[in-house]
Amino acid sequence: MSDGIKLIVGLGNPGQQYRFTRHNAGAMFLESLCEDFHGELRPDGKFFGMADRITVAGKDVRLLFPTTFMNNSGQAVSAMARYFDIEPGEILIAYDELDLPVGTVRLKTGGGHGGHNGVRDVEKALGSRDFHRLRIGIGRPRGDGIDYVLGVPSKAEADAIQGNIDEAIALLPLLVDGKVQDAMKALHTNPEKEAGRIRPAGPSSDATNPEDNGDKK
Repeated sequence: MSDGIKLIVGLGNPGQQYRFTRHNAGAMFLESLCEDFHGELRPDGKFFGMADRITVAGKDVRLLFPTTFMNNSGQAVSAMARYFDIEPGEILIAYDELDLPVGTVRLKTGGGHGGHNGVRDVEKALGSRDFHRLRIGIGRPRGDGIDYVLGVPSKAEADAIQGNIDEAIALLPLLVDGKVQDAMKALHTNPEKEAGRIRPAGPSSDATNPEDNGDKK
């Protein structure tokens, strides 16, 4: 059994224009979490974002949405972690994952950032890769582009992403109890979902890596 989760971070860009974009899948997870656990994210300047505290399985869990834009997410995460003396192994970062198809969600502990600038900045700010990651699949389109990750998914894609979010939220009691391996097993073993994955129909030309463009990434 590992340390229980004490801080959950949803990565994304601030502003209504980004709220429902693929790149804000982590922030969508946090919003759904607040709805299910009667939380309310509020601006908190000392943490460079919006924060709240909820109770899961009888334990306090801090929530954080950095409002620094994606590339500077680590500033907010490290500020809250230091303030509440939370170790990297007690942090869960939720974010969009190009390398997973829509309809797929995975838990992972440690490892690299996979080209995701928000995760990269969190690693740098914490000085550690030992935090947990909730990777919400958004799919990789033909010809990667910033327009894709900053675009709004189709209704079918949005429904699939929300389904993934609901699956992950159902496993939070295991995560706060430190039963990360049990949560991984439950989340990753679902053969009925294999047929429901959606191939994205994104931009097909002028390919660029969306993680190489601008602070909003």
